[in-house]
Amino acid sequence: MSLSVVQGFTKSLAMTVLSEIGDKTFFAAAILAMRHPRRLVLSGCLAALIVMTIFSVVVGWAAPNLLSRKWTHHITTLLFFGFGLWSLWDGFKENGEAEELDEVEAKLDADWKTNTSSAKGDSKDDDELKKQRRPILMQFFSPIFLKAFSITFFGEWGDKSQLATIGLAADENPIGVVLGGIIGQALCTTAAVLGGKSLASQISEKFVALSGGVLFIVFGLQSLLSTVES
Repeated sequence: MSLSVVQGFTKSLAMTVLSEIGDKTFFAAAILAMRHPRRLVLSGCLAALIVMTIFSVVVGWAAPNLLSRKWTHHITTLLFFGFGLWSLWDGFKENGEAEELDEVEAKLDADWKTNTSSAKGDSKDDDELKKQRRPILMQFFSPIFLKAFSITFFGEWGDKSQLATIGLAADENPIGVVLGGIIGQALCTTAAVLGGKSLASQISEKFVALSGGVLFIVFGLQSLLSTVES
């Protein structure tokens, strides 16, 4: 494995873990896992995150073909500094983790109540259907899987972790970025699904945000120094 792949992998893994722990999609996965089969929630969330990671890396990899390598490098450097300051600002805000968890839980509660009330009339039919074993392929395209996928996918769309992945892929080996991003997403999502709300509520988002901010600043400084040296 080449040094560029290892460097892209380690950067992507560290960035993904610190960006995703305590994120809205992390809380959503934890709460969904309390109400639905964990297997379906985990597979739906992971599928969305893998698709988003690959898409972001492809965009970042293609960017130097649209702009010069020099410009993409400068933009990536600015993105790292910008996301670092953004994360530090989020970390210094008060009650950040409590507000985020409450916001996600309130949205899912409203959706849960709507679905529950609309499904009461069909409860007997559902019980009969549950007695019949459905094919595995059909289970993975069940409403629960699709719900977990859509909540996670659209929750990540335009998020700073997605934009940071695009910037990282433009500056590092895309294979390493993909592998690091997918493994990081898998670790965070598995922890959220298995740990549930109890784990999510114990995580200090302030500490995670500050750590992520410092990491982004370090990436920015490293990128800036490589520009000066070249």
